[in-house]
Amino acid sequence: MELTGWVKNYDWGRKGINSAVAQLAMANDPDFTLNEEESYAEMWMGTHICGVSVVKETGETLDRVLKKDLPYLFKVLSISKALSIQVHPNKCEAERLHKERPEIYKDDNHKPELAIALTPFVALVGFQPVEDIRDFIDEFQPLSKLIGKEAVDKLHQSPSSETLKLCYEKLMNSKEADVAKCIKDIAKNYQRELKFNELLNVFNKVNADFPGDVGVLSLFFLNLVHLQPGQAIYLGANEIHAYLDGDCVECMACSDNVIRAGLTPKYKDVEQLIASVIFEGADAGRKLFLPYHIDENVQVYVPPVDDFAVIHVAIKHTVENYKLQIQPYGSILITLEGSRTLRVNTSAGPKEIVLTRGSIVYIPVEAAPEIEFAPAEDCGENFTCYIATYNYFRVA
Repeated sequence: MELTGWVKNYDWGRKGINSAVAQLAMANDPDFTLNEEESYAEMWMGTHICGVSVVKETGETLDRVLKKDLPYLFKVLSISKALSIQVHPNKCEAERLHKERPEIYKDDNHKPELAIALTPFVALVGFQPVEDIRDFIDEFQPLSKLIGKEAVDKLHQSPSSETLKLCYEKLMNSKEADVAKCIKDIAKNYQRELKFNELLNVFNKVNADFPGDVGVLSLFFLNLVHLQPGQAIYLGANEIHAYLDGDCVECMACSDNVIRAGLTPKYKDVEQLIASVIFEGADAGRKLFLPYHIDENVQVYVPPVDDFAVIHVAIKHTVENYKLQIQPYGSILITLEGSRTLRVNTSAGPKEIVLTRGSIVYIPVEAAPEIEFAPAEDCGENFTCYIATYNYFRVA
């Protein structure tokens, strides 16, 4: 079944034709109208109630056709400015938060997620090694003053997850006026130090987008990660992060649960974030999530959860036919470049669909054990697509 994605116009998205989401939406939906002044942030593909995909042929929503929800939610993101300092609760926390405050936490499911860069991509991911955070606090004295001598001294005496938590909690609960003063002081008097630590541009950009926001100071606590296309990060439950810039494919458990604490106009739940987040420092290099290669055409990103995996198919134009072995689980495919004829088995018999940029297709259970990518009429360029599916690759 060919699908139409659900576009979200959040303020942090790229505007107009500069948005990969807008570009894909134009290619995907002939009824889509581009507005150059509008922000196009996300395209959702799946059965989540906040953005259900529609079957093109019938106009029905995918959840009604399947008579169930898929275990994953598939997205494309196009980011112009930061998406909140945030964590996603684990399953037990998600159920409790939904029960206690359903108006804020509208989901009872956990939300582990995987982001794969489509363009150069910048994010904050997890805490830096505690010793590095201590050195930043020492180097940027306005930050040290804001956190307070007692907490900073304890960090020096015993660099650990406990003293890191103490300092970050002090920071996040600081008065807004004190935070704004600290940021202003750093911006005015610490340009050289910011530049030396390769933070000047991102500090200025985040501070311009969210002036005086406490989330700006998380730059001194979290790992700043630069991804190239194809590189990925995986964010398990309660791992602190914020996407800052770029385009990506994202897959997650079927959930929209987010605990926010900075860089957002939305509700900030600092107390819950501090209670949930994992205070463990690690080097930025350990945050990259590596796929494994099936062959020269296919690699798979296999997270440590059952809900989802992502298959990356990249077929050179010189390859005639390619057959991909799959298991009997419903999958969603999005085409990013090139053209191929997709041949699949369905309950109604064999079917062919010509895939081009923006094509979104639901691959049914009946398609197993293989789908075929055959040449299309216009097959002079390489073909790339991503497929979200249940994580049958995972070894228990």
